[in-house]
Amino acid sequence: MKRFFQPVPKDGCPAKKRPATASDSSDALTAAGGGEGTPGEEPRNFLTWNANSLLLRMKSGWPAFSQFVARLDPDVICVQEVRMPAAGSKGAPKNPSELKDDTSSSRDEKQVVLRALSSSPFKDYHVWWSLSDSKYAGTAMFIKKKFEPKKVSFNLDVTSSKHESDGRVIIAEFESFLLLNTYAPNNGWKEEENSFQRRRKWDKRMLEFVQQVDKPLIWCGDLNVSHEEIDVSHPDFFSSAKLNGYTPPNKEDCGQPGFTLSERRRFDNILSQGKLVDAYRHLHKEKDMDCGFSWSGHPIGKYRGKRMRIDYFIVSEKLKDRIISCEMHGRGIELEGFYGSDHCPVSLELSKAAAEAEAPEPNPSS
Repeated sequence: MKRFFQPVPKDGCPAKKRPATASDSSDALTAAGGGEGTPGEEPRNFLTWNANSLLLRMKSGWPAFSQFVARLDPDVICVQEVRMPAAGSKGAPKNPSELKDDTSSSRDEKQVVLRALSSSPFKDYHVWWSLSDSKYAGTAMFIKKKFEPKKVSFNLDVTSSKHESDGRVIIAEFESFLLLNTYAPNNGWKEEENSFQRRRKWDKRMLEFVQQVDKPLIWCGDLNVSHEEIDVSHPDFFSSAKLNGYTPPNKEDCGQPGFTLSERRRFDNILSQGKLVDAYRHLHKEKDMDCGFSWSGHPIGKYRGKRMRIDYFIVSEKLKDRIISCEMHGRGIELEGFYGSDHCPVSLELSKAAAEAEAPEPNPSS
């Protein structure tokens, strides 16, 4: 979501500085092979969160988020807006799978990440990164070590081995489904290359992707769109929003980025053509003014109390009957449960697949 403010930490106290105790283990930063779980077992509990700078969250309020993750115990955590630059010196090719560490400041920042991910509960996960060249955008995917994806890729073009521009995509393939983590580009306010045009191109590629996947899909992340009026707190406010009084020539492009008619119609078409279901709305039919939104405006100013649901779990219709729960973990206009971000975490729980449910329990060791 495009920022209108500096987010205010609301959940938990700022983290106290601790001495560096974790070793500089590459396992804490980069995924390694080797599954440790029961054969055929697949993730069923998922969490997505736009951290609005994962590094800042690790520096302040990380213990509160760590406790939340420990309680929820997700199998997979998908993060958007990590905002940490890819490895590579100035002017040299970048490696979007690795954190930058070629300067004194970047090495210090990498140590912050190492310490955060070497402690519980995150030490139980492998992490994959897809990073931008600068402190912008970027995604991460944490998968418990007992689960081993068949393949991890980073582009909506399944034939490409390159990372998506700005690190906006991570795809983990498991035996029976694909997990897609995306940070969709903000629509912006104007008919410009980095605004309306960029978002139209993204939506076109998303449509092509969901139409060609050959496995059931779980798609999560900050999708930067509120599908229907029920998905925003104040529809009239968002419909009439302007930046510096500018009105786009096309009426369907008017309004708050993420709530224009053109974006909502394209998103609806993606769901329809991809045979996809909004997991949260599938379970929650009524508007919830307290806990029904994932992004919240600044508690001070004209966006106070203005909220949108732009973070999702979207699943293939084939998975619809396996949805047990899909919840947003923030509430109210004071950003409770947002852990310092302007987005709150969203979770999804699925029941066991038929094959898993019918599998015999392993014999206890003697």
